Amino acid sequence: MTMMTKLEGNRVPEVTFRTRDGAKWKDVTTKEVFEGKTVVVFALPGAFTPTCSSAHVPRYSELAPQFEALGVDEIVCLSVNDAFVMDEWAKHQKADNIRFLPDGNAEFTGKLGMLVDKRNLGFGQRSWRYSMLVKDGVIQKAFVEPEKEGDPFEVSDADTMLRYLAPDAPRPRDVVLIGRAGCAHCARARQLLEGRGWAFDEIEANPRRLRATSGKATTPQIFVDGEHVGGADELEKYLARDA
Repeated sequence: MTMMTKLEGNRVPEVTFRTRDGAKWKDVTTKEVFEGKTVVVFALPGAFTPTCSSAHVPRYSELAPQFEALGVDEIVCLSVNDAFVMDEWAKHQKADNIRFLPDGNAEFTGKLGMLVDKRNLGFGQRSWRYSMLVKDGVIQKAFVEPEKEGDPFEVSDADTMLRYLAPDAPRPRDVVLIGRAGCAHCARARQLLEGRGWAFDEIEANPRRLRATSGKATTPQIFVDGEHVGGADELEKYLARDA
């Protein structure tokens, strides 16, 4: 792999992306994507691959509102895949707040110096993993994964880019609520979380899951950033301390 010695300060390559718009082909130029906009781009080795699907895309999607609040006009996911694959992956990821761009001929990736040989995996040539902040077509900041064997994922993540844009901004909490349908205390916990504006994932409770995760048998059980908070009463106290 021979990467550009310095991405920052350079203009993004001028290419035309072959995309799909419903059942039709649609050409999208670099100018259309970047001109007059602030864009966060993150590139990855391939659609439907493990790290890309479970971590890279979901976290950018989750933090999209924070990026928008900081003046980012669009988040772009780029991969050396064809338009059909990228479209299906976008549907699978349910990340409507991200634009998925297919660099099927690796033209953008190659001109940027981010092309890597993955023939040992049967992938052919693919993109190295990186992210960059682009303003009006000029790369302001780039986070390129270190040149290591395998597929390092250390600096191109959404949190790193967000910290660069707003070092002191609070991060959204990772909240999980284990509850049951018809549980009044679960409903109260939901209202408390929604009132604070905290997004959360809800998991349907079963006795084994409750015991294994919390040591409790009652619902709800709430976890915040990996910490077991407890039930609705404990959550109310936790939120009061966090206010």
